[in-house]
Amino acid sequence: MYTYVPKVHDYVKWKGMEGWIYWIDTEKRYLTIEIMVREKSDESYKDCTLHRNERCLVCCYPENWKELEYVKSR
Repeated sequence: MYTYVPKVHDYVKWKGMEGWIYWIDTEKRYLTIEIMVREKSDESYKDCTLHRNERCLVCCYPENWKELEYVKSR
């Protein structure tokens, strides 16, 4: 039986959402899926120029990883 092992930069579907795996905790306690990206407003960017975009990330815990549907990788 094929078991998917999640990796950063994989595009997945899960519970009606889809997006890129953005982060996997080094102790494998959770991963995050980036489901939305939008450009910051000029005011927000002036307040913090570290990143140009805002991201919406969803946490997914190991007990749910079996529900992830792999689509593709970057």
